[in-house]
Amino acid sequence: MQIGEAARLTGVSAKMIRHYESIGLIPSADRRESNYRDYGHHDVHRLGFIRRARDLGFSIDEIRDLLRLWGDQARSSADVKALTLGHVTELDRKIALLTEMRDTLTHLADACDGDHRPDCPIIQSLAGDEPHAHH
Repeated sequence: MQIGEAARLTGVSAKMIRHYESIGLIPSADRRESNYRDYGHHDVHRLGFIRRARDLGFSIDEIRDLLRLWGDQARSSADVKALTLGHVTELDRKIALLTEMRDTLTHLADACDGDHRPDCPIIQSLAGDEPHAHH
């Protein structure tokens, strides 16, 4: 099948499929005499694996490792679990950062009167000025 059909079946855009080929995440597709890329069932299966891993937030390097483990019939599930738990730790770190950002923005929004006047602690904070306390 051609790249458009592979994209439709997997939910991975043609642009991303070409990118994954360029970085070696999927093998370069066979070319027909017409020079169109030709994708088979294995390519589609691999692209689906990559898309699901991306949906879970795994990095390209982690996906490369997961693909290697997927193809290794002698793999240890402990290796897959360790990689996954490392990703969970990274997600926890990102969640903490996002929570901190949300809390800061909520505090700034609470301090803003949100009226017709130009005085705004949100803008002052972004500009590097200390927001003025309003009572």
